[in-house]
Amino acid sequence: MRKQLLLLMVIGLLGILGSNLTAQEQEPVAEDNLPIDGLFERKHVKNRKPIPYPSIREADVLWSKKVWRIIDLREKMNLPLYYPTTPMDGRYSLIDLLLKGVVGDDPNDGKLGELTAYSPDANDEFKVVMDDEGEILKRLGAGPETVVVTQADGTQVEQEVVQGARTHEVKQVMVKEIWYFDRNYSRLDVRILGLCPIREYVDEDFEGAEGIEGGVVKQMVFWVYFPEARELLAQHEVFNPRNDTQRRSFDDIFIKRYFGSYIAQEANVYDNRGIQEYTVGKEAILESKRIENEIFQWEQDLWEF
Repeated sequence: MRKQLLLLMVIGLLGILGSNLTAQEQEPVAEDNLPIDGLFERKHVKNRKPIPYPSIREADVLWSKKVWRIIDLREKMNLPLYYPTTPMDGRYSLIDLLLKGVVGDDPNDGKLGELTAYSPDANDEFKVVMDDEGEILKRLGAGPETVVVTQADGTQVEQEVVQGARTHEVKQVMVKEIWYFDRNYSRLDVRILGLCPIREYVDEDFEGAEGIEGGVVKQMVFWVYFPEARELLAQHEVFNPRNDTQRRSFDDIFIKRYFGSYIAQEANVYDNRGIQEYTVGKEAILESKRIENEIFQWEQDLWEF
């Protein structure tokens, strides 16, 4: 009899301990106690600061040319800027990181982030500030949308849902930069001024040529002043396909020119018109190459004997 009572007590005690362990397992783990997904906790990139620009005097700049170039994120060399389409492993895509800096961690709290967004509609001189979070998200496709939902009985009904920002539709980034020759350092250098994501999507209501409904629309989202964004870009790493330990930051990508691009516009007397406004097709490619070769050739001719 005593053995049976002792056995029942042991079984009850084990049941209580098991239920307590199960309850503890279901409780969320504090962020500081999360397991490390790797060999060590990455702290180097988080604490990294961008390398300061060298000082430039107006008297030392002998020549300069302002150009706008397009980075196509679908090119193989630029894929690290496009992926991941959703944040993972502590990494962001370029547009997700810029959007995080502009609207903050919570896009729906009505508070803007540490970066200033400038309107691309007025001009690209960083003069018109976009202080409406809703307008910024709307340019990325966020907002109410009517979708067709199939119910359990097979009938289809229209239902209004709220869509988030479609950052995966940003396929290009426009870069505004100045090439200049500094006689103090005796070198041709470049300074990036701004970044502008370009969203490319299919608009069913768009009426194209010959009355064809539906077409691809390209929309500039916002301008970000690059010197202001450098600290944020320097603290987030980009995937390195050759070595997971040694990863570059976004700031390294732009400062060291690890991206593929083509020139789409140069400063000119015709209201800074773009190449696509006066030529198309193969001629537009040749014009882009001509401008790029002109910058390169200027330095070569400088040291000609």
